[in-house]
Amino acid sequence: MSGNALVTRLAVDIGGTFTDIVLERPDGRTTAKVLTTPRAPEQAVIDGIGRVLQEAGLRPSDVGLLLHGTTLATNAVIQRRGAVTALLTTEGFRDTVEIADESRFDQYDLNIDKPAPLTPRRYRLTVPERVDVDGRVVTPLDEDAVAALLPELDRLGVQSLAIGFLHSYVNPDHERRAGEILKALRPDLYITLSSDVCPEIREYERLTTASVNAYVQPLMASYLDRLEAEIGRLGMDCPLLLMSSGGGLVTVETAKLQPVRLIESGPAGGAILAAVIAQEGGWQRVLSFDMGGTTAKICLIDDYTPQTARTFEVDRAARFLKGSGLRIRIPVIEMVEIGAGGGSIAHLDETRRIAVGPDSAGSEPGPVCYGRGGTEPAVTDADVVLGRIDPDDFAGGRIRLDASGAEQALARVIGEPLRMDGLTAAFGVAEMVDETMASAARVHAVEHGKDLGDRTLIAFGGAAPLHACRLAAKLGIGRIVIPAGAGVGSAVGFLRAPVAYEVVRSRYMRLAHLDLETVNGLFADMVAEAEAVVRAGAPDASLAQSRSAAMRYVGQGHEITVELPPRALAQDDLPAVAQGFEEAYRRLYGRTIPGLDIEVLNYALALTAPLPAPVPSAVPEPRPAPEPVGRRRLFDPVTTGVIEAPVYRRGDLVPGSALEGPAVIVETDTSIVVLAPFDARVDAMGAVVLESARP
Repeated sequence: MSGNALVTRLAVDIGGTFTDIVLERPDGRTTAKVLTTPRAPEQAVIDGIGRVLQEAGLRPSDVGLLLHGTTLATNAVIQRRGAVTALLTTEGFRDTVEIADESRFDQYDLNIDKPAPLTPRRYRLTVPERVDVDGRVVTPLDEDAVAALLPELDRLGVQSLAIGFLHSYVNPDHERRAGEILKALRPDLYITLSSDVCPEIREYERLTTASVNAYVQPLMASYLDRLEAEIGRLGMDCPLLLMSSGGGLVTVETAKLQPVRLIESGPAGGAILAAVIAQEGGWQRVLSFDMGGTTAKICLIDDYTPQTARTFEVDRAARFLKGSGLRIRIPVIEMVEIGAGGGSIAHLDETRRIAVGPDSAGSEPGPVCYGRGGTEPAVTDADVVLGRIDPDDFAGGRIRLDASGAEQALARVIGEPLRMDGLTAAFGVAEMVDETMASAARVHAVEHGKDLGDRTLIAFGGAAPLHACRLAAKLGIGRIVIPAGAGVGSAVGFLRAPVAYEVVRSRYMRLAHLDLETVNGLFADMVAEAEAVVRAGAPDASLAQSRSAAMRYVGQGHEITVELPPRALAQDDLPAVAQGFEEAYRRLYGRTIPGLDIEVLNYALALTAPLPAPVPSAVPEPRPAPEPVGRRRLFDPVTTGVIEAPVYRRGDLVPGSALEGPAVIVETDTSIVVLAPFDARVDAMGAVVLESARP
């Protein structure tokens, strides 16, 4: 390995439409955006890596680290194209994943469509066994019944099996023994134990998480095996780390065993980038806006820290309604994700209103303007017609777009039924997608008791800089930040993420009678498990740990996360822990409940190999922007007319450069559309900051 490899890193983000590649070295950054190859995703990765290496004049052996994130697992669940999966559970509990918690996400819809389990009923099998809530064996595991399942598994063509027994989060012995029996008899069968991927209380979430892991494991393991083989053939001899949904990097071995942790890996990288940009700029209250080719993601960031959660829903039946998706318990950066990307298809709904998404044209065939066989207009087609994208300079000129075909498709599908021309139809599509994203942001903020008006919008992804001004105007936000490399923002975020791993365990106890020996022993086991993962990716780093507990008043149904000291607990710590719970409870509900005991359900530990903290940047001296490189016809949504807007190249703008809107700033991976009343300036870190000139 050459000396360059110590300082040269690659980041790859596979999206539904584009695969983004970022090569970073001390003297600069090289990026590429290539169309995703759904049938063999590794092909786009290898093509993109070859492109950036050639442009940078480097060899594969010069790369010292490869970081990777992907939406492959998410898409497999949403599109239901994972492995044939079965669920093995305790006798009498085969319908837990269907019953769930018996709640309804829409109380007044008599024909409600609840999220369908990944394992249909005939794929849910049971065996006699039972462990009680304290981990005591009530009914021994019937090992003969486990072995007798093989003919049925073979008949169903099962490729992957999730095993989730009652209360296995306390005592996993039955799950482990069942897994050993079946693995010995069928070595090629993928097996997921719920006690490994989600050792937490609540049967529905635990079984669903295990089922999702089993459903995507063959797909992800096969893909990662092929990717490792391809980069080896390319001549890259470097570690490969995967971005997790919680914002940390994990080893490829961990990713193969627990691919459920990768469900939101791509969007997590974007949130990490936004947090870094926020700290560099000193913006404490931020709304992160990531819009790519398939989806848009919105995340709240306060005090430079993205909002996190322990529960996440995927494949929602109703776009904005909690409870309408498959509920997964994994550490995750909390965000709202909607089918509103550049490839989202526009159509008229049953009331003849313009609707956008959630179906996407993806990369095959792609929007109509790609000229790859697409016939249904998408958001990118609307952006081309509105002048936001130069059809001759898309993706650095590597993809020529068919503007005429895009306008004709919009006129045919949207314009003619509504008696409007193609340009007006394009405006309607753009407004609808912007309002959809604004509505999602408002709902997300309200659900968490936060407002949006005084936040800074940090926008990245290939499509976000095209729509940021309209989204900000709809939300009443007066400042937008477009970071350098915005078009490949999530991949850049991977380069800013630490190697980290989080472990959770469930043990029910009253705080007043906490068994400190048991709790501290539990944390010791969790530290050992997390350190084994983190050390594989950061063998020599100093590790930081954080500890927390999920607590509630006795009899309540939901918990509050309370920080614990990052060390073994002592009896003297318990009053402060109780006070921390009551302060958190008061912040959420405005009061506490005197006289009620506090109970602890879960304990969490996060182990991190921290990176140097971003340094706030200085304010550069203002200077006028260089002369524009041309002018472009741009539809102005404020005047609803076409204007001649100056076009600037981002590479020509230096820190301090300032220009007035409306204008367009172009770069290889995206374009920034500056609409009135916003003006633009470049800060010391190379980010373009748009601020509203309107008081």
